[in-house]
Amino acid sequence: MSRLREALGSLPDSVFVDVLESDDAYAFVVDVPGATADTVDVRVEGRTLAVDARREKDVPVEFDYRSEERSLFLELELPLPPDATDEGASASVEDGVLDVRLPKRGDDSHSVPIEG
Repeated sequence: MSRLREALGSLPDSVFVDVLESDDAYAFVVDVPGATADTVDVRVEGRTLAVDARREKDVPVEFDYRSEERSLFLELELPLPPDATDEGASASVEDGVLDVRLPKRGDDSHSVPIEG
């Protein structure tokens, strides 16, 4: 998980991500203010969780931007924990919060019978 910790530590101050762990899954909770399910794309690419989000702004016709502090786009790539899998993954967006759930792989170890 050190790669994940490093990636989280190098995020810009304006990007907020929480990583939660249960016995059988991981939850990545990402603030995506103004984004909706239609404007967010979540992918697992190899061992990386990729999130692209955009928000649409309604600017009154009589106004022009002079300064913009809130970005329109978020592009995020986070390394996955070694036991995370995209099989059965799910995601939802509600009130500007993206919740991505990735199950953990089952135990792949097998006992080897010993004769004697």
